Amino acid sequence: MASAPETQQLGKQSYATHDVTNQPPPLTPYDASDDAALLEGMEREGAGWAVEEVRRLGARAGGEEAQRWGELANTVEPVLRTHDRYGNRIDEVEFHDSWHQLTRVAVESGATGAAWLDDRPGAHVARYGALLTWGHTEAGHGCPMAMTYAVIPALRHQPDLAEVYTPLLASRFYDPGLRVPTEKRGLLAGMGMTEKQGGSDVRTNTTIAEPTAEEGVYTLRGHKWFTSAPMCDLFLVLAQAPGGLSCFLVPRVLPDGSRNTFRIQRLKDKLGNRSNASSEPEFDGTVAWRVGPEGRGVKTIIEMVNCTRLECVAGSATLMRKALVEAGHHVRHRSAFGARLIDQPLMRNVLADLALESEAATTLTLRLAGAADRAARGDEGEQAFRRLATAVGKYWVTKRTPPFTAEALECLGGNGYVEESGMPRLYREAPLNSVWEGSGNVNALDVLRALGKEPAAVQALMDELSLARGADARLDAAVAELWSDLSDMAGVQMRARRVVERMALALQGSLLVRHAPAAVADAFCATRLGGEGGLAFGTLPGHADLDGILDRARIPG
Repeated sequence: MASAPETQQLGKQSYATHDVTNQPPPLTPYDASDDAALLEGMEREGAGWAVEEVRRLGARAGGEEAQRWGELANTVEPVLRTHDRYGNRIDEVEFHDSWHQLTRVAVESGATGAAWLDDRPGAHVARYGALLTWGHTEAGHGCPMAMTYAVIPALRHQPDLAEVYTPLLASRFYDPGLRVPTEKRGLLAGMGMTEKQGGSDVRTNTTIAEPTAEEGVYTLRGHKWFTSAPMCDLFLVLAQAPGGLSCFLVPRVLPDGSRNTFRIQRLKDKLGNRSNASSEPEFDGTVAWRVGPEGRGVKTIIEMVNCTRLECVAGSATLMRKALVEAGHHVRHRSAFGARLIDQPLMRNVLADLALESEAATTLTLRLAGAADRAARGDEGEQAFRRLATAVGKYWVTKRTPPFTAEALECLGGNGYVEESGMPRLYREAPLNSVWEGSGNVNALDVLRALGKEPAAVQALMDELSLARGADARLDAAVAELWSDLSDMAGVQMRARRVVERMALALQGSLLVRHAPAAVADAFCATRLGGEGGLAFGTLPGHADLDGILDRARIPG
């Protein structure tokens, strides 16, 4: 009689061909908030009162149910329904229930606009603490959260509209489905700026806004090239009015209950961010309400862009931390060449280097969130700092995320290249935030613009860097070299990326020297500022305290 198919008889021994050995156990459940840089940063930036709530959210984010939601939302993708069964145009997007569950928890945690109506200092920091935690599930549903949050300051340019819609945009109640906005318990908002002929150059937009007989009411005609989350209730849109490029609020459903013309031509087939529907809407007689004066569209909507750029920094920092957690868990349990991977010096170097980068990104995110919080409460110095530092952080942190994620994926070897590991989804997601809200060149040039025209912003950054003066000679030298370089603006546009990179590294170094343990700060300054590291991750010098860095990282498992 033949042996069982799962065994082979070799002499006197029987080997089971499918006994699983040397594979890590499931990561879930884990606490997505158990990150020292996150928790300490929240305390430092004024949101210590929210830590307990973020810890509860972290346990949920790392749980099996929420992790499964994240997987399903990306495998069962949104579907566009342009017409109903009778031929009526409906332009609706259907999402799997997992998307709705993720969004519901995010909204309930205050990820939309709740912070704008919260009088407690640190309210915006608390929101970003929740984002850095709940983002461990998946990234796509964070898009409408970001835009809803960012619409509110732009909407203040039109007080009558802000009075009606801000409480609904700030609601913690998730109320999906297209209905009259003022009849819902909570709203989501998006934006439509880019067009196919212009991209980031929105002044080339060709969508036309024609005034009607009613004051402040226009009709739009045109086509937008990239409008994410088209199921939202409201959109801020740029269009050419008689007085120039202007900002408008476009509802999907009009006050009388009829559908506004918002023809979704198609959903984008994207590299990543698959759970989030991104669309091309067409306007044809679409009703819109002007936000701010005619001809001031860019100035009106720039408040929204400043917010969403910080979302890019936070999203990338979250992705880094999630990738680090996955990689660290794997190498804790996987053995090769007679030892666990985590015990092998070279792997420890790689993981510690990744942990450094992750902490630097998280610490900078929370410093920027603190600036946003204090700026919202009238602090002009923090407003100036936020203006320049957010663009710097957006450029650098989003640029570091793709190589970071690739290195984390490689820690899993071939397992990391397989979809069910979850790492390919992170890898596809990694480049997005560098593209969204202005590519690297756009942000670098924006920094140059601020350097040339906004002395208060430059002074605010100098003041921030000076807080660490004398604490690390490598940091002091880097800051001195940076200001010396900026004193010669000849040909600066060509070297803008290098200038912004050095600004970002000096800022991160300053924050870590002041707030992180010596093991972290010393290794960061040695490698990122002192020239002791290589170009790849895993090139920390021999004197780096790998044990201290890895203990600090609190990798679960």
